[in-house]
Formats: sequence, structure tokens, C-alpha cells
Amino acid sequence: MVVILPCQSNEELNALVMEAKKQTKHGKVADYIPALMKANRDDLSVAIYHQDGNCYSAGDIEQKITLQSISKVLTLALALMDCGEDGVFQKVGYEPTGDPFNSIIKLETNRSAKPLNPMINAGALAVTHLIKGESVEERLQRILEFIRDLAGHSEISYSKEVATSEFETAYLNRSLSYYMKQDGIIDEDVEQLLDLYTKQCAIEMDCLDLSKIGLVFAMDGIDPVREKRIIPAEVARLCKTFMVTCGMYNASGEFAVRVGIPAKSGVSGGIMGSIRNRFGIGIFGPSLDQQGNSIGGVKLLKMMSEKYNLSIF
Repeated sequence: MVVILPCQSNEELNALVMEAKKQTKHGKVADYIPALMKANRDDLSVAIYHQDGNCYSAGDIEQKITLQSISKVLTLALALMDCGEDGVFQKVGYEPTGDPFNSIIKLETNRSAKPLNPMINAGALAVTHLIKGESVEERLQRILEFIRDLAGHSEISYSKEVATSEFETAYLNRSLSYYMKQDGIIDEDVEQLLDLYTKQCAIEMDCLDLSKIGLVFAMDGIDPVREKRIIPAEVARLCKTFMVTCGMYNASGEFAVRVGIPAKSGVSGGIMGSIRNRFGIGIFGPSLDQQGNSIGGVKLLKMMSEKYNLSIF
């Protein structure tokens, strides 16, 4: 395969963004979390962070976005480091699902309430339950410190407005949690777990931070700019595998065929991508398709994958 160097100028990347931006009119911003409804549907920005520290970008890459489901990859990495692979996968499975990310049906129809994978809401709740700490505050601080280390940015925090908005409307996530508590998948107070989980999802950063985190996963757990290992290589491999099989909600199969890179999306419109041994990608485009993925972001990644031969397949 011929390897083509990607995006050697901001102007080149901007041209791709402007083309992908035409798709934003066909989607809509998330409306089931009231605080996310304030986003501008037409926004689209991207940062590509290379292992030598060079960054190419287009759009308003300094605009803050909340991680939402992108946080599931990061808490999975921390839980694996806390509990080991056996400890995590006693609580959650490995398998993709064709159901929506917030569906309860598999918890009802499976023999136990063990979630199919860590990227659906039920699985992510089970993973967050495993994060070590004596209180919500201590566990949240551990998550924040880990994410700050991944991004190399000590000021990263969470949006209290978004966290409160999510907590107050987390009816489905409460139902998922009670189902799992009934079968012993979780054993803590549901309101306590929801408090931590909604704050985790409300952690905010910009596209540059997101691309830096994507680079750490691309480099198998090492920040090459600081020459620092942050995640064990096997943990990074497991996380990237779930990004490929489950990272784009129930559109993950089509995304793997058409784009073919490890990526994780969130309903705020963020997408984090990792191109192994090359670079990380951070995207923000709040106009969503029917599966909850950034419609402009997916189009942009498809064009980039075709233009620069990025698919891992």
C-alpha cells in the first residue's frame, strides 16, 4: 500500500472541511440533553496532531466540546489499568450490537444483565462503576487527572451546566443501572453512579486536546512529544479494538467499511480518531445523523481516508 502524507497545510484541510460542511444541513443537534441544544448545527472543525508535535487544523479548533461517549474509551483504559482485563470483562462483554447505544433490550433478553460491550451506555456505566476511589469526588478527580495527562493539558475540567442537564434527564441510564444492579453487575447507589457518569460525559476540551489524546492511542499508549508512556500497550490495543468494532454506535460496521480507522464519537458532535504510529484526529461537528454521529465529521473522515489511504483494512 502506498502511504500518502496527510494534510501538509491548513489550507488543504480547510478545503476538505468546507466540502464536508455541506452535509451539516442534513442533521440536527442532540435535543434529549437540553444543554447540548445550544450548539450551532453548521459548525465543523478538525485538528490533526502528528507524532512530531506538528498540528494541522481547520475551523474553530479552540471551541470547547464535551466528551460525552468519547469518554467511554478513556474510562475503559483507566478501568483496565485499575482492575485488569479479567476484572473488567467479568462485568461487560466484547461483542458489538446493532441496537442503539442507549437501548435496554439486550439487558432484558440476555440471560444476565451483563452489557454486550463497553461502548454502549449500559457497558460504560458498568465500566465507570469499576473506577477506584472512596467517593464520587475522588473517582472524578482520578478520571480528570488521567485525561489531563493524556492531553498534556492540566486545566481540563467538566461543564457543570452540561453535567446537571444530563443528570436531571438521565431516565434511561437510571433504568439501565437498576437492571444491572438487580443482577449484581453494579453494587453501588445508582444516583451516586449517575452523578459520576454524567460528570465524566461532561468533561470538556477542544479539538486540539482531543487530537492529542487520539495520538497517544495511535502510538500504543505513548505520548511521543513528551516521550512518556501513559497507557500500557495492551490497554491501548484493547481500546482501539473497541473503537473499530463499537466506536461509532450502531453505524460502526458501515464506518469500518467506508472509513476504516479506529474512532469514537459522542452526541456533542465530537469524534476522536487514531491512525497507528502516525497521528491523532479531533473533530467537532454537532449536527448529528440518525445514529448520533457527527454527520459532517463522518463525511470528513471518509474523504480523508480515501485521499490519504488511512484505512487499516
